[in-house]
Amino acid sequence: MAALKLLLSQARRHSLPKCAFSMTSHRSLCASSESNSNPPRRPFEPIPIQPVSYPVKPKPAPPEPQPSPEPQSQSLPPSPPDSQRAWTREDIRYVKDVPSIAPVAYASRGGVAPLPDDRAPVEDAAESERRMIEAENEMRLRMAKAVEEERMKVPFPLLIKPKKNEKPPPLDLNEAIRQVKANAKAKFDETVEAHIRLGVDSKRTEMAVRGTVILPHGAPKAVSVAVFAEGAEAEEAKAAGADIVGGKELIEEIASGKNKLKVDKCFSTPGMAPNLGKIAQYLRKRRLMPDKKLGTLTSDIAGQLKELRQGRVEFKMESKSILHVGLGKVSYKEEALRENISAFMNAVLLAKPAGLKKTSKYAGYVLSVHISSTMGPGLPVSIQSISKAADNYKKMHMV
Repeated sequence: MAALKLLLSQARRHSLPKCAFSMTSHRSLCASSESNSNPPRRPFEPIPIQPVSYPVKPKPAPPEPQPSPEPQSQSLPPSPPDSQRAWTREDIRYVKDVPSIAPVAYASRGGVAPLPDDRAPVEDAAESERRMIEAENEMRLRMAKAVEEERMKVPFPLLIKPKKNEKPPPLDLNEAIRQVKANAKAKFDETVEAHIRLGVDSKRTEMAVRGTVILPHGAPKAVSVAVFAEGAEAEEAKAAGADIVGGKELIEEIASGKNKLKVDKCFSTPGMAPNLGKIAQYLRKRRLMPDKKLGTLTSDIAGQLKELRQGRVEFKMESKSILHVGLGKVSYKEEALRENISAFMNAVLLAKPAGLKKTSKYAGYVLSVHISSTMGPGLPVSIQSISKAADNYKKMHMV
């Protein structure tokens, strides 16, 4: 830098352009300018530049660490000997918070005899044996419990198939009656019921199964009766034991709601049938509408009431093709119940639809027969024993 400044000062002195010292291409231009303005001079001689060296500045020595004053309760570690290195600030920082631990000495108990309380109690042989037996029993119980839990554990996933209720085998009629009487344990006199499943299409009206039967040993329930009749027929019905007897006046009372007609059966003479249209809907809801097929629409009111008092019952197939009917009480004798069931089965055979194309009496018509008490389980009865009982009843009473 110093040499460059010197050259620039000389150039100003001689009025030379700066380019003469930087580029050789301008030398001719500078020379011509010099010849025109100034007289010729001695050519410029460069001045040699002497290198200058400076000594390296030594680094200052690091200051010695000054330990900070510590409280009296904490003690620093002892100063190391000259052969070891001095403690640095990092060493002091990690050990300055360490609490001082003073050694503690305990007096030895040598030569002191143990007190009676210090000695372990000595068990007798019987007590130790009892404890061993209890421990063995407890271990056996634990092992048995673990085995039981392992056996009852159900692996996952596992499909558990539901148990199918096995159908009991059908019984003979006499045996079924005995079991029904044995299973009746209610406090009242239960009714013996029969339930018959038929192989008939209930949707076809011409295949409907219905009818009446007079039980030889009476019906299980007393029946209240209402008769729609006038004149001499009304007097005859009252003499036969009808509970309610009336004509048009009774129909008007029922239609207006003054009379609820709480009875089990309704009979009517053919002359009063046209007047029942006003209360037909009321009677059908309660299954009281007189019907010629059931014998409740007849001129012989006295004869029908006599049969009803003797034990006449009606049966009608339901929508599920099943017949339900009560045939006696549990208090009846076995022979009386057997005859009532036989009479009912004979009436069912007589009510068989004509359009049912089966050659046998029961095949395809009567599928199953069950009897039960009001609160008891149903018991299946074999078709063979039912057929035999119905045939015996027919021979004895229908000849």
